[in-house]
Amino acid sequence: MGFLERTAWKLFNTPGRDPFVDKSPKLLATPSMTLISKFSLPSSEPSRSSSASSFSSSSSFWTSPAPSRWPRYLPSSVRNTVSKRQIAVVVCLLLALLIWVIPQPHTWRRRVIHITVQQQVANPYQVLRPISEAVPTKRKHAPDPMHWLEQNSNNKHAENTGLGLLKSVPSFGHHSAKPKAALISLVRNSELPGLMQSMRQLEFQWNRKYNYPWIFFNDEAFSDEFKAATQNLTSAKCYYEVVPKEHWSLPDWIDEGRFMNSLEYLGAIGVGKGWMISYRHMCRWNSGFFYKHPRLKDFDWYWRVEPDVHFFCDIDYDVFRFMRDNNMKYGFNMNILDDARSFPSLWSRTRSFINAHPELIHPDADLDWLLDSHNSGDYNNCQFFSNFEIGDLNFFRGEANERYFDWLDRGGGFYYERFGDAPIHTLSVAMFVPKSEIWFFRDIGYQHDINRHCPPQSSHRCSCDPTPVDENFYRLVPLESPQKKPDDTCIRQFLGGHWLDKKDGWSQEVERAFGGDGYQGYVAGGLG
Repeated sequence: MGFLERTAWKLFNTPGRDPFVDKSPKLLATPSMTLISKFSLPSSEPSRSSSASSFSSSSSFWTSPAPSRWPRYLPSSVRNTVSKRQIAVVVCLLLALLIWVIPQPHTWRRRVIHITVQQQVANPYQVLRPISEAVPTKRKHAPDPMHWLEQNSNNKHAENTGLGLLKSVPSFGHHSAKPKAALISLVRNSELPGLMQSMRQLEFQWNRKYNYPWIFFNDEAFSDEFKAATQNLTSAKCYYEVVPKEHWSLPDWIDEGRFMNSLEYLGAIGVGKGWMISYRHMCRWNSGFFYKHPRLKDFDWYWRVEPDVHFFCDIDYDVFRFMRDNNMKYGFNMNILDDARSFPSLWSRTRSFINAHPELIHPDADLDWLLDSHNSGDYNNCQFFSNFEIGDLNFFRGEANERYFDWLDRGGGFYYERFGDAPIHTLSVAMFVPKSEIWFFRDIGYQHDINRHCPPQSSHRCSCDPTPVDENFYRLVPLESPQKKPDDTCIRQFLGGHWLDKKDGWSQEVERAFGGDGYQGYVAGGLG
């Protein structure tokens, strides 16, 4: 056995000794060289050129069976068999896996919660279902909205991360297709600054992740400035439509003189916007014409967005998928009281319609929450605040709603009085849709003018101070109005059940006698 062979045998068979960290002058460690190259250089051969040395060093990275400086704590079998090439491949695979995983919604971190009535107020996604004694549905697989939210929140169906990056490959299966839906806004060119404010917030809080198109409507052509400004605020498609003239003018059956007298009278007694001709056209269009526009013929769902509104909360689920998958027809965010002087004949005309067409009323319809028990069952003027509404266009296109709108329109109430789209949508939905298909979006923070809604359950996702469930629901009723406040707030009448329970010994009359509004005696607090 020669000198080199004996030396190598001693080095590799001495316990605890690593030949590549030996500090002996007899053997200098060279990390870029393998054991074979280290002991095969003739002593008389001069060192190679720098280029040859570089080539040998780089090529040894891929051909070396074992790195030259593995930590001592690794077993010798690992040190002698795992190559740098294998390590590099593993590292690359790990990096690729991380790049793929990081943008995904981490749904595995969420705990599935089975909600009871008592626990509902603590769930951050709780949106307060109405509590009803209605006849159970006959469907074999009734939708469970709360379960849907548990399974589909955390931006599960988002198209991207909100930063312009593709989030995931869409799945295919039942209800996997993206809903045919749009964000719609009736807006004038002069309202561009207010609309930009609304768009910025809704895009940031929600639509940048879902990319639903925007459709803008106007009674005149949109300016180039309007188009450029709105397109700069979204990556979604934008459409600009003009309302047909026949939908924005006095119909033939309206007496113009009587209409002008109505404008003067309602303006004089202080009915909000009662003197504005354009406001009458707008209420009529929003009540019965928006869903007939040709641009919407290929859409099934809409979300109405007004200029100068605020969206305070991050919305981490697809609201249109929620509506579709759970068979919802109408979604709202506030339930308010309006001035009865705006539409004095609305309820009498509605009752006459019900008597004339009882077959159109849904068998599970619930109108009780809209009736004043102390005034012969008249309409209490509670209504869904329609400047925030998410709805099923096919419901509005249906026979029942169409015939109801035509009944009211032919009576002239939009021009002889000031019928609004909010009470008309409310009554239509209440008559033709079971309450189980109406949804209160309690988890979406929203403000329109003086009316504000901020969910306490989602405060960690919102930039607003939480408000009670029935925050100043009567704000739109002026002091001079004879409108009576109902015994219970509008939203509590809609929700029903334990939301109507009062504290022992509390009296509405006593509270009002001491300067209160008469709505502070509920057991279930408004911040629940």
